[in-house]
Amino acid sequence: EQSTTIAFNAALSACEKGGEWLQALQLLSTAKQDQVKCDTISFNAAISACEKGGEWAKAIKLLSSMATSEVEPDTISLNAAISACEKGGKWEKALQLLSVMAERKVGYDAITFNAAISACKR
Repeated sequence: EQSTTIAFNAALSACEKGGEWLQALQLLSTAKQDQVKCDTISFNAAISACEKGGEWAKAIKLLSSMATSEVEPDTISLNAAISACEKGGKWEKALQLLSVMAERKVGYDAITFNAAISACKR
């Protein structure tokens, strides 16, 4: 099972690098149908693919779906979602995610604040 997750993660990472958000979402759907255990890496790659593809709403939906998949978001998950909001001009949502990070005690980094500040500048 772990080798299958690793293979899916490699494919998702390729989608992320290419900004192929639709392909990433299809892969996640396939993984779920095939009962492959997706992990934080899986979701982070898919959220980042949506961010690169300008699909902020899909990135947020993926972030929300992590809970139903019993996967805990990390700094990378939330940074990618905040960056997606920034690119979509959704500064309120970006700040809301920053608040979620504080509530869940998820660590911040320079990327977090840069993305949030950039979102507010738009």
